[in-house]
Amino acid sequence: MITSAFAIGSVTLLVALCGYLLTPRLDTIWAQDLARPKWLSFEPTIPLIWTIIFICGASSAVLLWENAPGSTKVGLLMGLYLLLEIITVAYIPVTLRTRSLKLGTILGGAGTILGIILAVVVWPISQTAAFLLLPYLIWNPIGTYTTRQMIKLNPDAA
Repeated sequence: MITSAFAIGSVTLLVALCGYLLTPRLDTIWAQDLARPKWLSFEPTIPLIWTIIFICGASSAVLLWENAPGSTKVGLLMGLYLLLEIITVAYIPVTLRTRSLKLGTILGGAGTILGIILAVVVWPISQTAAFLLLPYLIWNPIGTYTTRQMIKLNPDAA
């Protein structure tokens, strides 16, 4: 029997891997040349931060699944978790392929809104699962704000 942790962990890893494989390598040079806000001194830690956020999000989904396995409501919520991950993972390939920080900002904002909705809906079922979404709800707006600030510094990349 496949455990919920294995299923959710596998899907999380698969979506993240797809995002990585869809990221255009040549366009990363474009991104490296963009001006960044002076306060963005923590940029090297961002991959670690996102790794922790994805682990927390997957753990939240596992807790929710185990709280009411097989229910239609939890099945629909798993779809929302998946959509949130897809939107989040799409940020880099979409921003790079289109060379548009504006699209990145839109995806970031959409992720924040969906994350809030998910946390509110999850709260009555499992407060712990909702709390595990907090790292995303704190960090994603920071990333979205950073992208928005980069538009001001790189108007040609909007």
